Amino acid sequence: MTYATDDLYGEVAYIAYHFHWPMDSILDLEHGERRRYVEQIARLNRAAAGGGGR
Repeated sequence: MTYATDDLYGEVAYIAYHFHWPMDSILDLEHGERRRYVEQIARLNRAAAGGGGR
């Protein structure tokens, strides 16, 4: 199964923006692990904005 290019770029950009990791390090992550980081960043952002963390 292939992963949509736009989705992959979005995940990489999101993680790189928040964690300042290089692209190759992010691309080395398995899809599920990348998604988990994206979800965790989103929770942290919601909590920081006062919207709760979960």
